Amino acid sequence: MKKQLLLGDEAIALGALHAGLSGVYAYPGTPSTEITEFIQGNALAKERGVHSRWSTNEKTAMEAALGMSFMGKRALVCMKHVGMNVCADPFVNSGMTGVNGGVVVLVADDPSMHSSQDEQDSRFYGKFAMVPIFEPSNQQEAYDMMAAAFDYSEKQCLPVLMRVTTRMAHSRAVVECVDVPRQQNELNYNAEAKNWVLLPANARKRNDIVTAQQASLEEDAANSPYNIYIEGQDKSLGIIASGIGFNYVNECFPSGSPYPILKISQYPLPKKLVRRMLSECKQVLIVEEGQPFIEDMVRGVSESMNIKGKLDGTLPRTGELTPDIVKKALGMEIGECFDPCADVAPRPPALCQGCGHRDVYAALNEVLKEYENPRVFGDIGCYTLGFLPPFRAIHSCVDMGASITMAKGAADAGQWPAVAVIGDSTFTHSGMTGLLDAINENANITVIISDNLTTGMTGGQDSAGTNKFEAICRGLGLSDEHLKVVVPLPKNMPEITQMIRDEINYKGTSVIIPRRECMQTLQRHLKQKKAAK
Repeated sequence: MKKQLLLGDEAIALGALHAGLSGVYAYPGTPSTEITEFIQGNALAKERGVHSRWSTNEKTAMEAALGMSFMGKRALVCMKHVGMNVCADPFVNSGMTGVNGGVVVLVADDPSMHSSQDEQDSRFYGKFAMVPIFEPSNQQEAYDMMAAAFDYSEKQCLPVLMRVTTRMAHSRAVVECVDVPRQQNELNYNAEAKNWVLLPANARKRNDIVTAQQASLEEDAANSPYNIYIEGQDKSLGIIASGIGFNYVNECFPSGSPYPILKISQYPLPKKLVRRMLSECKQVLIVEEGQPFIEDMVRGVSESMNIKGKLDGTLPRTGELTPDIVKKALGMEIGECFDPCADVAPRPPALCQGCGHRDVYAALNEVLKEYENPRVFGDIGCYTLGFLPPFRAIHSCVDMGASITMAKGAADAGQWPAVAVIGDSTFTHSGMTGLLDAINENANITVIISDNLTTGMTGGQDSAGTNKFEAICRGLGLSDEHLKVVVPLPKNMPEITQMIRDEINYKGTSVIIPRRECMQTLQRHLKQKKAAK
């Protein structure tokens, strides 16, 4: 066995490659991005021709993975938790179609919302879709579970949802890896059309089959090597812990827990093991990161009121867990913590100096001074920072692509001016259909596609629509007369402001594309060119 120091994300990626992966499909999103990036740079992946190009969005990623599975090969789909909302349609239906080659859907949740709009817990998606869920508690498990998840996916003919959280994804540990990676699956034609064509007559049969599978999935979870009942002498308390929460419980007891611990890393909930703990222990504390997913189900299994966790306030309902939070829940003394100096001023994130988005917002603010009650609808990306000082330029940011459709809805309500600001990657991810709606009705909105030639917010990955935006807008039906391109630089400010003013005053749908490369990727490209000489 070879030992490597790996991020949780890297352990997942390497585990998938060593399990015979043929393709990874993903859209970049923190904290999941490093999985695909690791595969893109891995020598074995290149040698084997593993697919690793970024997808346009999470829905297309999930559907492409299903296509690879249909042909018998193993596919990994990666996203952050809000990406699960985007791919929910194919993901939920994949439980009905089943799989041929194994499919693992890796979702990285972001408790405390370090870079996200919400704290959603993706385990609910797995329960909703009636598919197995794996949740590693450390980097070694993250690596090992990939092979187990692919094997289990093919055994049960179901996709497997694997859920991690930010600290698991972005912390490092030594991982023991296999010496000989598994070969990729051969192409096969075993997928049966009657399972994959979800006409109601076919889907009803599959629904009966998948529903009937749930009992065996639960039995497998009860016997899983990842779900462990650890004996303890003191039965006054039992602890049920999942994911990174199990790590934190162990940190509280460096010499071993005096209390019984039930570690849960594979779902459906193993009710047999839960009932054992409930029968043996006077009280049960449930330590899980995210929402009270396990706790809700445990309370459904037991009539006992001696269940502690998030629902009774023993643990906080929001934010990340920490070892100190778990210690407090266990009634243990908390050691001295680092207390930052009260005189240190907070430093919120800001757009980089020299960023083209800055010039776009400066021009937009200058023009909008001329109008009464203008509204600017923002989107997901670096440019969302335009909400903060010094620009304070946008009024909303809800989800990927919402800027254009919200601007259209506001215009439908009578708002003018209604301006949408969206980035290049976000536009191809979820903005094109909204623009088509606007063009079809010639909605009175101005759309600014701020093109920095990359997916800047997540580290400079390739953007699906680079050098194609004018063609896309024309293909959707936008007239050339109201499709404008400009370079956002201070010296071009008169041109930009006049362009924005003209298109706002046009009573219909118009698109302005300010285009200048992201400063971060520009510097990286210049270094690469210099190194190549």
